[in-house]
Amino acid sequence: MRRLIAPVAALLLLTASCAPARSGTLGPAPIAPTTRTPPAATAASRTPSPAASPGRPTPTPPAAPASTAAPGPGGTVTVQLWFTRAGRLVPTRRTLPATPATSRLALTELAAGPTLAETAAGMTSLVPPGVQVTRIADRVATLVPPAGFDGGGASAARLRRAQVVWTLTQFPTVRRVAFAATDSAPADRDDYADLLPPIVVTGPAVGDRVGSPITVTGTANVFEATVSVRVLDGAGREIGTAFTLATCGSGCRGDYRVAVRYRRAAPGPGTIEVYEVSAQDGSRINSVAVPVVLAASG
Repeated sequence: MRRLIAPVAALLLLTASCAPARSGTLGPAPIAPTTRTPPAATAASRTPSPAASPGRPTPTPPAAPASTAAPGPGGTVTVQLWFTRAGRLVPTRRTLPATPATSRLALTELAAGPTLAETAAGMTSLVPPGVQVTRIADRVATLVPPAGFDGGGASAARLRRAQVVWTLTQFPTVRRVAFAATDSAPADRDDYADLLPPIVVTGPAVGDRVGSPITVTGTANVFEATVSVRVLDGAGREIGTAFTLATCGSGCRGDYRVAVRYRRAAPGPGTIEVYEVSAQDGSRINSVAVPVVLAASG
C-alpha cells in the first residue's frame, strides 16, 4: 500500500499544476529591452485615442518578470502599456525620461494613445486624459476618473478599466485599483483576465529593432501548450521558424519564451508572427503579428 502513495501523490500534484484558475499566470511586468529603438513620444508619432514542426520541443523556462519599471541607461524608464485590439488587451512598451511618478507617466501614455506603427498594427486606447491617482496605500491605487469615464456602453467601460488596471499593476506598489465615486470593489488583473487573447506577446514590441536570434516572450492558453513562431521578411516570405511549450495550456495560461533564428542579407522591415496550430486542420489560428525592423543575419 505504501508503494502506491508516492505515485498517487505525484499524479495529484501534476494534475493540480495545470488546472485552470483565476489566480494563474497572467504575464510579466515590463522588462527593459536591449535592442529597442523607442518610438518618439511626440504628437507627430501618435494618433487620437478613440504548420507546426513535427515532434514536441522541450519546455523552455519563462522569462523572469521585472518587479518594477526600473530606470535604464541615460536616465530613462521603460513602462508597459496595455492598449486594446479587437476588443482584447494587448501590451506594448514606452522608454521615456525617468520620473518618480511612474504611475502618472503610465496613465499619461495610455491617454496619449498608440504610435502610428501601433495604430497600423490595430492597437487603440479607450483611456481619456485626466485620469489621476490620488493615493496609493496598502498596494491599492485610488483613482479619480474624469466625467464620462464609464461612457460608451458596458463593454467599452470594462475594457477601459482593464487597460488602467493592467497598466498600473505592473508596479510593485500596486496590486489593485479602486475607481473613486463608484460602488465597485478594488480590481486586480484576475478581474479582467478574460479580456486577454489566447496568445499575448510581451516581446518584441511593435517597432523594435531585432537581430537573430530573436527572443519572443509572452503568455498563452493554447492546445497542448504549443506556441509556434515564424519570422517574415518585408515581402511576407518566411525566413525563420521555431516552437516551444508554454508552462501551461489547454485551459490554463502559461508563460513561454523561445529564440527564433532567421537569415536575411540586408536590414529591413519584417514581422514576428506568433500563433497556435489548429488541432482540427493544422492551420494557423489565434495569430499575433508584431511588425519589427530586422537586422541583417547570415
